[in-house]
Amino acid sequence: MSLIRPYGDTTGDGMVQVSFTLPVPHSKVAEGAAAQLARKMGIEPALVVHAKPMGPDFTFFVVYGPVRHLVDVDAVEVVERDYPLLTPKEVNATVKAGMRRRLVVIGACIGTDAHTVGIDAILNIKGFAGEKGLEYYRELRVVNLGAQVSVPDLVARAVAEKADAVLVSQVVTQRDAHLLNTREMSAAFREAFPPARRPLLVVGGPRFDESTAGELGVDRVFGKGTTPGEVASFLVHRLIDQKAAAS
Repeated sequence: MSLIRPYGDTTGDGMVQVSFTLPVPHSKVAEGAAAQLARKMGIEPALVVHAKPMGPDFTFFVVYGPVRHLVDVDAVEVVERDYPLLTPKEVNATVKAGMRRRLVVIGACIGTDAHTVGIDAILNIKGFAGEKGLEYYRELRVVNLGAQVSVPDLVARAVAEKADAVLVSQVVTQRDAHLLNTREMSAAFREAFPPARRPLLVVGGPRFDESTAGELGVDRVFGKGTTPGEVASFLVHRLIDQKAAAS
């Protein structure tokens, strides 16, 4: 069946659990406000199962209850992987045959973002989820610039290294900083490079919507859980396979 409801205790009971913070001190009134908000969200009856003060002026809540909404699985639109997932050996062989040189990849966290866990998971040889990072790939030359890299510095380094691809990780997302930084980066690269010579621009992070690549001016957006193998396979697909198909 394509129409489904959330599952809690029994199939189709519609039970969900949500969490949020309200800017009020913890009290019975605050818990009532949390229940009222949950009801307005469609959770009825709403049970406040957890309330914890977050300093003197805020309270964190967890609310549990049923919703009446149905989800149509057939109507869901997502970005599916449109390229084959390659092994490191296959990536190396394809790069060697298609480029006859090493593929240059630059990675960084831009703006004020100091969280390198995402970019390191993709680039560092230790990798992520049991997969080795791009530094492990013999035919890739990886330059990891680390955290808090300004957009002008990133562009300048891409020029100096003759980068084929630029990977940017954004974990800090307050006030949509990840979106603003990404748009600034894509605009800077469009200004600095002619279209035929611009490096492939790839961004990733837990708050990105993978369907917004065109809107943000980049070639690909990766969400949470992305592995190094997925990124390497995409780079090969876009830089080599499509180039070969066009020639």
